[in-house]
Amino acid sequence: MTYEACLDYLYNRLPMFSRIGAAAYKKDIHNTIALCEALGNPQQQFKSIHIAGTNGKGSTSHMLAAMLQQQGYTTGLYTSPHIKDFGERIKIDGIMIDKNFVIDFTQKTKDICQAIEPSFFELTVAMAFCYFAGKKVDIAVIETGLGGRLDSTNIITPILSIITNVGLDHMNLLGDTVEKIAVEKAGIIKAEIPVVIGESKDKTRSLFEEKAKALQAPIYWAEELYTIINAQIKCDHQYIDITDNTHQHTETFELDLTGQYQIKNLRTVIAAEKILHTLGFPIDEQHEKYALSHVRALTGLRGRWDVTGHAPTIIHDVAHNKDGITQVLQQLQSTYAQSHWHFVLGFVNDKDITDILKLLPANASYYFTNAHIARALPHERLSAIAATLGLKGKSYDDVNEAIAAAKLNAQPEDVVMVCGSFFILAEIKD
Repeated sequence: MTYEACLDYLYNRLPMFSRIGAAAYKKDIHNTIALCEALGNPQQQFKSIHIAGTNGKGSTSHMLAAMLQQQGYTTGLYTSPHIKDFGERIKIDGIMIDKNFVIDFTQKTKDICQAIEPSFFELTVAMAFCYFAGKKVDIAVIETGLGGRLDSTNIITPILSIITNVGLDHMNLLGDTVEKIAVEKAGIIKAEIPVVIGESKDKTRSLFEEKAKALQAPIYWAEELYTIINAQIKCDHQYIDITDNTHQHTETFELDLTGQYQIKNLRTVIAAEKILHTLGFPIDEQHEKYALSHVRALTGLRGRWDVTGHAPTIIHDVAHNKDGITQVLQQLQSTYAQSHWHFVLGFVNDKDITDILKLLPANASYYFTNAHIARALPHERLSAIAATLGLKGKSYDDVNEAIAAAKLNAQPEDVVMVCGSFFILAEIKD
């Protein structure tokens, strides 16, 4: 079996959420348990950090992985979905999973796959755990897929749990209120295992407190431990002043991720770093500082406020829900208020996009598009919905055509913002 044939099998023979949506979502973790038991329970053979959240869990995972690997710990990183290459999902020290391992694992698990019919996500989670165990990683950073309580990754017992925030997304699967979604995210809290909460709301704080208390899990609130004082962007880097409220000490952090939403993610990471020190994974200041200023190079993180062109400014971002789009709009307003904005937008068809579209300005230019997956919302349909809300523009079946049209229409001082879906960014030609 070639690597290409192997990926074709994984993508097309197994139920894949990005391809078919809710039908691929298994509302229990029995398949993952069965898979991992058949494989010798690899998830028990390495230490891990478990990260959930509506937004920011990918960036938080990559920042932590960068710091740990720069310190010299052999560091696994499991995230999803990928943008360009399947190997983005499973990395050790920033290097994507060996293709031969993917082939061998897929062939080795075909019989059990026929017996239990796992989803694509369930199998790739087991693949990651086997890869990390076989390579004897010192620690692995594991990002949840959806929710937390019933997520396939939730068979691990980590040394630290992190919940970045809670917002409204995947409501057809996780619940239609912030409280219901918070319960799902809180499902990663384990007995006596410390948990860091990146952002809390009145509606969610008590839920996290109750779950942590019931499990005797020490709970830490990043917002209380650290205060963000100031942030500014210079030369494609962000400089953030954060005060340690325990010691009343203010420190400047340089970050190569320039999305303003990364400020809160960094605060969560710094809070987690402090706890990791007590758990046997100290990170010294020199390695911390270097890692945070080189996250992209160390881990390969993409799609987070990526400025890919100038005159006009072209930005790619995976923002795809109400909270994410709100943060994008806030940064556009604070940085490019005097520029005309061109939005290249594409969404999936199982998301309620009306509230998202209501956030967008009517005086911007719009280029509606779609990814070429079954879950994609057709660009004609997106254009029609947007028009009812006063957002007018042309629609394109290919994101590259939409970007080309935006660039053609834009003045040098304008901004072209490409967002709405991981899968839109995946189809942009490098």
